[in-house]
Amino acid sequence: MRFVTRFLVGAGVATLLALGAPVAANASTETAAAPAKATSTVTPPYFHDTWGPYYSANHKAEAEGEVTVHKNSYKKWYWKKYSKVVKKCYWKNGKKKCVWVKTWHKKKVWKWVHDYPFTVDSKLTNHKWWGKWRFHCAWETFKVVNFDDSVYYKSFKNCTKHSKYYSFDGKDAKAIYVQVGRGNPNEPKGYFGGWEHVYSQA
Repeated sequence: MRFVTRFLVGAGVATLLALGAPVAANASTETAAAPAKATSTVTPPYFHDTWGPYYSANHKAEAEGEVTVHKNSYKKWYWKKYSKVVKKCYWKNGKKKCVWVKTWHKKKVWKWVHDYPFTVDSKLTNHKWWGKWRFHCAWETFKVVNFDDSVYYKSFKNCTKHSKYYSFDGKDAKAIYVQVGRGNPNEPKGYFGGWEHVYSQA
């Protein structure tokens, strides 16, 4: 009787182990197959906005677009000069004399420096691509004012009936303006709108 009981118990345990093995195998397989989630961080721009639409004086040229500005910060090392008053002693005629003397020293220090790279995107539309050669093109001229108040210009044209897309990059702009006008394929000639706001440093 003991032999029969032991046999039945042993057979039951073996059956449970056999049934449980596939479950455990499946569980481990599913766990291993689960992919790891990758995380990534994207730095948002310092400034982003749309501009326009702006027009030429006769409304035959139209410009609009977006401007994006990023902010980069880094440490800049430099030498800083500073003064220090020290006591200097010397012997004269057998007597010790001391005086306070101002001395100059320098040490290397750092400060935070920032630059602001930007991208201006534009869509330039020509609403009248026929007629007089002198005025059959749409023109947009960008005026960029830097932090040091220096100025430069970027111009683009469209002499076709389809809109054209332009983009240019720069750095450290205090303000950006655009003027829309009409002209020939070589240069703008007239019908200028005003200098319109695209971006200004807060």
